[in-house]
Amino acid sequence: MALRLAFMGTPEFAVPSLSEILASGHEVVRVYTQPPAKAGRGKQVRKSPVHQFAEIMAIPVHTPQSFRKKSVIDDFAALNLDVACVVAYGQILPTRALDAPHYGCLNLHGSRLPRWRGAAPIQRAIMAGDRETAAQIMQMEKGLDSGPILLSETLEIGAAETAGQLHDRLSRIGASLWPRALVALERGGLTPSIQAGDSTYARKIEKFETRLDWSLPAAQLHNHIRGLSPFPGAWCELPGGKQSYVRAKIHQARVEDAAGAPGQVLDDNLLIACGDKALRILRLQPAGKSVMEASEYLRGRPCPRDLVLS
Repeated sequence: MALRLAFMGTPEFAVPSLSEILASGHEVVRVYTQPPAKAGRGKQVRKSPVHQFAEIMAIPVHTPQSFRKKSVIDDFAALNLDVACVVAYGQILPTRALDAPHYGCLNLHGSRLPRWRGAAPIQRAIMAGDRETAAQIMQMEKGLDSGPILLSETLEIGAAETAGQLHDRLSRIGASLWPRALVALERGGLTPSIQAGDSTYARKIEKFETRLDWSLPAAQLHNHIRGLSPFPGAWCELPGGKQSYVRAKIHQARVEDAAGAPGQVLDDNLLIACGDKALRILRLQPAGKSVMEASEYLRGRPCPRDLVLS
């Protein structure tokens, strides 16, 4: 039997989930997503990826500025839903909204809760050097990502995996959980599991965090680069030719056994000394340019040995 539901989501991460729910035959009577916003270099007003996909699938879309308004909640409650499925929606739902559907609201989260509750679980897991994460569907409650877990699948994080790569894997695997969760929900076969252990908060990435600090260990900087790739990107300043420097995002690097003063260039191929060991830059993106191999960058902008980067 098909469930009557609403879907709430905004970014590309959420699109596979909506697609899987539709493919499993459930009745999605409405999609909620963030209002269109300016994006890209031209700052054109764009609909969210979920908004665009919902329109293709001919599903009514609502974009309330705030879900706290009584009129918005009244309208939501009047839908007489079995359940609401939430994936990176971007708004906090008040208690009355959470309780409106018959089975409440379920949320897909990209971490092994209670570790990395909050806005940036994928980035924070990699930046912290975690070796595992999870895609989990949880019952939403008033607290931030604090509800009981209903379905979970663990993923190993690759030693060189970036946030972008893990994002895509979690999006697909998380989407595949929805049909199983909704069938089990309808049949009363979901057993809630209370979150156990110490919680950590995955605060959003701030600009001040993105600059590389060469005094830190190379392994920590390697994780930092992976966790911020491809966006917003960890960066440093490199020689740009004509006695100038250019800001460059670092997309790929590796740790090597070498030593020197933090920031010291140790060879002619971008091996940079760190607080412990050294980091070899492999792929980078100078400001205003495309991503390139380090060897390509160095052809026109040599980075001399023994130079100390700030």
